[in-house]
Amino acid sequence: MRDDYRRHGSSITNGAFVSLCVYRFGHWGIRRRNPLARALARKAYGFANLFVANVTKIWIPPKVTIGKDFHIVNNEGSLSIHPDTVIGDRLGVMHNVTIGTNMRDGAPVIGDDVFIGVNSTVLGKIRIGDRVKIAANTAVTSNVPSDSIVVGSPAKIYPRLGPLR
Repeated sequence: MRDDYRRHGSSITNGAFVSLCVYRFGHWGIRRRNPLARALARKAYGFANLFVANVTKIWIPPKVTIGKDFHIVNNEGSLSIHPDTVIGDRLGVMHNVTIGTNMRDGAPVIGDDVFIGVNSTVLGKIRIGDRVKIAANTAVTSNVPSDSIVVGSPAKIYPRLGPLR
């Protein structure tokens, strides 16, 4: 939580930080072994999320698996993530992004060191490789190999040029 706090502007009123706190509490709560503790945590999460999600427009269900150093770069718009999504380490995501299903079963699996630009969608049972950059206004509905740049709607995949960092 300290890292989330620093990463999101060291402000307790930052919507992205508050949303991540609520998510982390809910994620912690659903893993409780004691049924009573799990039920109480779910109720507390639901109550807190009712207000936080409506104010921040950031919806991260507790079932989502998120790696370390998740960063919501700008929380001026909405962010919606499907509950079955698996996110690797160091995902940077802008506002007005949807990560979810494509009217079928399955949700995206996103690798490490990925960036998702403004107004983008990542839909379906797809795999986004490591070190992928998804440009603004991009609709991704197919697998993306590692070390790629994805642009446009429908998405066009380009190999990254130049040295990898």
